Amino acid sequence: MSSTLRVRWTIAPAIAPRPFINCNRCGGVRSYRCSEKFRVNANGKRIDIWLIYRCTVCENSWNFALLERQNRRDIEPCLLAALESNDPVLVRRLAFDTLALRNRVGRIEEFPDVAVRKELLDGRPECATVLALEIRLEGTTPLRLDRLLAGELGISRSRLQAWKQRRRLTVEPDGAKAMRKPLRDRLAVRLDLAEETDCGRVLSAAACR
Repeated sequence: MSSTLRVRWTIAPAIAPRPFINCNRCGGVRSYRCSEKFRVNANGKRIDIWLIYRCTVCENSWNFALLERQNRRDIEPCLLAALESNDPVLVRRLAFDTLALRNRVGRIEEFPDVAVRKELLDGRPECATVLALEIRLEGTTPLRLDRLLAGELGISRSRLQAWKQRRRLTVEPDGAKAMRKPLRDRLAVRLDLAEETDCGRVLSAAACR
């Protein structure tokens, strides 16, 4: 029986980033939330498409341009259909494109709220002493690795730091720096719990929702 428990965590941000826009109705800068709806405006063969945002205070709208003066024939039919039907998968992908949004407006608000999907790859919590954790991201998040581990494993960040100092906890890539940085895709965390009295509880928390 393997002494290593291999688990994959897939992290999905729960709240889309919000741009700060000068709201002409409120008379000041406000955060805007994604409405999860597209606006498609056709003028002859040309199409403009926006993702609509709403002021969190007064519901005033702001349009994030996706396509401008685009020839209908140049748009993939399946993409156009998804835009016209407010396809939720496409909405999510575009709403969580932090880089594109920041490039457009400069200042955005990000949220650390995430959903964690846990997948057991190999081993059993009751028989293992080592955790090999793979982290996958379904979008950018400001959530730090140490906060994620502490919350999901039910331990303190100071204990994580102690494990790090004793080399019981390793992270690749970036090592110690990764612990206090926002999560990155394809991080590999290895945790040796052989000397811990609550080894089974921690490993069970790693593998179970």
